Amino acid sequence: MYDLLKGLRVVEGSAFVAAPTCGLYLAQMGAEVIRFDNIGGGPDYRRWPLADNGASLYWEGLNKGKKSVALDLSGPAGREIAQRLAASPGDDAGLFVTNFPVDGFLSYEKLSALRTDLICVRVMGWADGSQGMDYTINSALGLPLMTGPADDDRPVNHVLAAWDLLTGAYCAFGLVSALLARHRGAGGREIRAPLSDIGAASMANMGFTAEAMLAGHQRPRMGNDVFGAFGRDFTTRDGQKLMLLAITPKQWSKALEALGIGAEVSAVEAALGVSFATDEGLRFTHRARLYPLFERAFAAKDAAALTPAFDAGGVTWGSYQTLEAALEDTRLYKNNPVFEAVKHPSGLTYPAPGAMGTIPQDERGPVLPAPKLGQHTDEVLAEVLGMSSGEIGKLHDAGVVAGAS
Repeated sequence: MYDLLKGLRVVEGSAFVAAPTCGLYLAQMGAEVIRFDNIGGGPDYRRWPLADNGASLYWEGLNKGKKSVALDLSGPAGREIAQRLAASPGDDAGLFVTNFPVDGFLSYEKLSALRTDLICVRVMGWADGSQGMDYTINSALGLPLMTGPADDDRPVNHVLAAWDLLTGAYCAFGLVSALLARHRGAGGREIRAPLSDIGAASMANMGFTAEAMLAGHQRPRMGNDVFGAFGRDFTTRDGQKLMLLAITPKQWSKALEALGIGAEVSAVEAALGVSFATDEGLRFTHRARLYPLFERAFAAKDAAALTPAFDAGGVTWGSYQTLEAALEDTRLYKNNPVFEAVKHPSGLTYPAPGAMGTIPQDERGPVLPAPKLGQHTDEVLAEVLGMSSGEIGKLHDAGVVAGAS
């Protein structure tokens, strides 16, 4: 945790991945992030993966460092409190992150009536307001039909919720941008961030759409081949699978040197009348001629002998490993200062990450756990909305709010 956004108050009314990710990133940079949920928990509160005791590891991961308020959002009294929280006063407040529908009790029209300079970042599925989630948006973008073995026409869904994560990061950027504009006198605004637009724009930014438009068809499946460059998995003599990537001239020359196949590759160049030294596109175009050379070189050595030669030569490579093995990898998890052992609401203690970026000039603060549902209800109602203990007690008695569960 860092304190770059210390003093900022962000209210979050959300579920699933994108909007909670936005709030998480803001909290890890020091903002006070208050999320409200239904009493008993919303869609995220019991979402898989689960611990053996039934607690959601998903909830604990996406809500670290936030405060939790539990409200009865089915009735007018609870909804009014949610509206007041979203539009709470202060120069560095009135900041709301949500994936609730455009219309309804959390619409920008209703909230901005309470605070004219309100900033709202709203995650959506499809831009027309229809329901869409990461996997259904992804299926429409064509990627599952570009992914997987070349000889298999079944769609391949991704494991990582990429569009959710990109949208969450974009929303954090959008909120801070809108706040800067408000401080400069530009007032409030709503930023709508549909997963469909994030996905479509990202595909265009990377050239996928222009390629398909000009070629008249989308990119075909290529298995594990890296498009437009030289990269693929290869198997060593002892059965280890390694990823090799050669994009720059140096990466290419060092790979040939470490594998001892420079002369054989030169023979292919002579036969084809090309030079692979500086043109990564040619390496991709003629990969079918090159792969057998690399396959034989990998198959002639054990990984224990090959990988030190790669490292010594500056070759770009990676090993395929399970997540269990990755947990022991000091480059990723083990002893990584981004992670800290934290006791979570489940009662379990395990490492959790703070801010993903490192600021050498600043000291990291402790990683804070996710809250228990409703843990901060009374605190927030008193400090943010100025309610007395008597008023809060009546809300508890009426079932409008609830404490930790």
